Amino acid sequence: MSEFSVPLSQIVDRLGLEKVYVADNYESIKISTVEINRPGLELTGYFEFFDNKRIQVFGNTEFAYLGRFGSEAQRMVIESIFSFGPPAVIICRHIEPTNVIIESAKLHKVSIFATDENTSDLTARLVQFLNRELAPRITRHGVLVEVYGEGCLLTGDSGVGKSETAIELIKRGHRLVADDAVEILRTSATTLIGQSPENIRHFIELRGIGIINARQLFGMGAVKTAEKIDMVVNLELWDNTKVYDRMGLDNEVMRILGVEVPTLTIPVKPGRNLAVIIEVAAMNNRQKKMGYNAAIDLLRNLGMDLEAMPESPKIVIDTWD
Repeated sequence: MSEFSVPLSQIVDRLGLEKVYVADNYESIKISTVEINRPGLELTGYFEFFDNKRIQVFGNTEFAYLGRFGSEAQRMVIESIFSFGPPAVIICRHIEPTNVIIESAKLHKVSIFATDENTSDLTARLVQFLNRELAPRITRHGVLVEVYGEGCLLTGDSGVGKSETAIELIKRGHRLVADDAVEILRTSATTLIGQSPENIRHFIELRGIGIINARQLFGMGAVKTAEKIDMVVNLELWDNTKVYDRMGLDNEVMRILGVEVPTLTIPVKPGRNLAVIIEVAAMNNRQKKMGYNAAIDLLRNLGMDLEAMPESPKIVIDTWD
């Protein structure tokens, strides 16, 4: 798992920021943290935990506080902040920066940008963008499809039928996200987003036919660029010596980048319609998230004492870091 960064210029373009002052090193600056900062204690002169790698955001509150001081006192505060060399300063609500801010920016080579947005909206958009671009990520072999709104990551050995199943799901109205290589991003402590590497996006390899482009063959409605990973479906050749879950009470998960994802193991043999099975698995997974478990409901109807039954232990079948 690698650390990532995003060019400051890309952030400016994506957020549509206006360039007030651009420093000479603007093109070379890269942002490597999702954290941003609205200077509060820093305006009072407290810098013990100041992180100079964060973008600084100024709004009405910051300018109102600075307005309480004379020009010299303002200069001391601004100079103190800019002397740490933050990567950029964004001024919200299109507030006109004072001469002191412009002079300090030029002296310490700190780029300044402006936006009409209020501080909360700008902060939310900026953090969301950074969370996506700087998310920890790995790339693993598999197929990711969206089935009834559920992101299903199909795993298994090469040749087990993942791509063929994806084609059948596309024919049934579902959407392909990635084939063969799935890039997985952890965008929060509980959320994984899957996407395809750009150079192989929408392409599928079918043994005996070759490479096809799902977007060109089935249309725009058959593909999607990214999708949350809600469940993992591990396809394996049917093993007569193995006991497979028949009730749905097994609590199997796969740990991906520290996030535990519900996992099913589906045995594959001639005659099984994997596309239909995965459709049912996706709908059943959604029901479980909404609080309904058919297996528990059946046991209750049979008069079983669910309180006396031991809770199924969590089984981590694999870990991807």
